[in-house]
Amino acid sequence: MAAELHVELVAADRSVWSGEATLVIARTTSGDIGVMPGHQPLLGVLESGPVTIKTTDGGTVVAAVHGGFMSFADDKLSLLAEIAELADEIDVERAERALERAKAEADAAAERRADVRLKAVTGVR
Repeated sequence: MAAELHVELVAADRSVWSGEATLVIARTTSGDIGVMPGHQPLLGVLESGPVTIKTTDGGTVVAAVHGGFMSFADDKLSLLAEIAELADEIDVERAERALERAKAEADAAAERRADVRLKAVTGVR
């Protein structure tokens, strides 16, 4: 059996994704970090950005995450996000409109949220 880690991605209002993975890439205040089985324990602050989860069955799960914390110990990774959306839940047209509106209103926070959603859908980091 290949090395794996158990991942829980939880938003303030729901459990977003749970399962086994071989690699998780997330954006923290210290930069992007990749966590694999056997990684040393860590606690970090999540920045807004896409989270990429490489599942043990060879698939990829991508989520747009907006702030929160991550914790890793004993091959268990918890991503506790303020807001998190799986890429396949994101309405691209709505996110594009939100991005245009945020740029027109010079709302940097709204622009970042819309940009992260679009990056999650397109797979761009």
